[in-house]
Amino acid sequence: MRATRRTIVFGIGAAALSACAGPAPKGKAPVEEVMRPVPNAGYDAWLAGFRPRATAQGIAPATFDAAFAGAGFLPGVIERDRNQTEFTRSLEDYLAIAASEERVANGRAALRQYGPTLSAIEARYGVEPQVVAAVWGMESSYGTRRGNVPVVSSLSTLAYEGRRGAFFEQQLLAALRILQNGDVTPGAMTGSWAGAMGHTQFIPTSYLAYAVDFTGDGRRDIWSDDPSDALASTAAYLSRSGWRHGQPWGVEVRLPAGFDTGLTGRGTRRSPSGWATLGVRAMDGRPVPDHGPASIIIPMGPSGPAFMIFGNFTAITRYNNAENYVIGIGHLSDRLAGGPPIRGSFPPDAQGMTIADRQELQRRLTAAGFDTQGSDGVIGPNTRAAISGYQQRAGLTVTGEPSLGLLAQLR
Repeated sequence: MRATRRTIVFGIGAAALSACAGPAPKGKAPVEEVMRPVPNAGYDAWLAGFRPRATAQGIAPATFDAAFAGAGFLPGVIERDRNQTEFTRSLEDYLAIAASEERVANGRAALRQYGPTLSAIEARYGVEPQVVAAVWGMESSYGTRRGNVPVVSSLSTLAYEGRRGAFFEQQLLAALRILQNGDVTPGAMTGSWAGAMGHTQFIPTSYLAYAVDFTGDGRRDIWSDDPSDALASTAAYLSRSGWRHGQPWGVEVRLPAGFDTGLTGRGTRRSPSGWATLGVRAMDGRPVPDHGPASIIIPMGPSGPAFMIFGNFTAITRYNNAENYVIGIGHLSDRLAGGPPIRGSFPPDAQGMTIADRQELQRRLTAAGFDTQGSDGVIGPNTRAAISGYQQRAGLTVTGEPSLGLLAQLR
C-alpha cells in the first residue's frame, strides 16, 4: 500500500482536494460522472485470456462470470489515467484545502454524529476518533465522494490497457476474492476510476489485508451509507502500522534564530528534551512534552512553519507516504479536536503573493463578475479561468496567472 497509493492518483481523492471546485448544495452529495462500458474487441480478447489466469489463482468460475456479467471496457478510465495532472501544491495551499473551515466544520459534525461508533473503534484499535475522521474527510469528504465507478470494470480496463497492467491485474484478482468472500455484490462494488473503494478509499489488496467486520454482520462493508466498517478498517490499518494511542503525529514548533537546518529531516531523531536544549519550543514557548524520539521538518524551508514529528507520523505514511498528505491528516485531526490553525508564517509564492493576497484577488475577481467559486487562496482552474476572463475583457495579455499587479488593478 505504501508504494501503490503514491503511484496512483485516485480520481475520487483528487476531487476531494480540488481547489475552488465549488461546494455542493447543502444536503446534497456532489454529482459524479457516470461511466458506462462500450464494446471493445481487444478488451474482450484480453478478458478471455485473463479468465484461466484468474481461475488458476483460486477464483471460482461462477464468481468470475458473475463479476463480469455487467462489466466492460470503460474508455473514461483510460482517459483519466492518461491525463492525470501532476499537481505540485505548496503545503500552504494543501492545508488551505485539506483543513478548510468547511472541512473542519463538516468533520466536527461527523464526530458528533458518529461519536459512539468512533469511541468504540478507539477502544478496540487504539486510534483516536479525530484521526480516523481526518482520514475519512481527506479521502471522501466524509463519505460524500466515495466514487460510483464499477470496480471490476475499472480495474479490468486498466489491466487490459497495460501501462501498469501487472499492478492492476493484481488489484483485479483481489477484487474478485472480495466478491468470492461475499463481502459485497458486483453491482455494489464501486469506487474511484482507479479502483479505490469506500469511505476511506481502500484499494483491493489493502482491503484484503486490513478491512474488518466491525458491525458483526458477517461482511466487511466499506461501501454502504453506514461508515462503521470503513472507519474501523482505517483504524485497524493505522493500528497495524504502529499507531500509538496518545502520541501526537507532530507538534508545530518555533526554531531559535540561527538553528542549524542541517539537523532537520526525518532521518535525524532526538528526544524532545534534546531538541529543547537546542532552543526548540512549542508555539506557546514551552518545551514539547516527551512523546518519544522526534524529528524536525521544515516543509517550506526555514521561513515556513516547523514541526516536531513523532512515530505516529510514520504510521500515517503507511497509508500515504506523501509528506503534505501526512501533515494534512495530522493537522486536520488537530483542528477536529479543537486545535488552532497553523501559527507559523508561510513565505510568499513565486509571484510574491501571500495567501491573503490570493484570497483578496479571488474576492475582487468575483465582485468584478468573474466568479472564482470560492476564496480559499488556492489558485486552481476556476481562478485561472476567472483571471483569463478578466484579462480578456480588460484588453490585457491573457495569461491566467495571478500577480500583485493584477490585484492592484482590481482595486
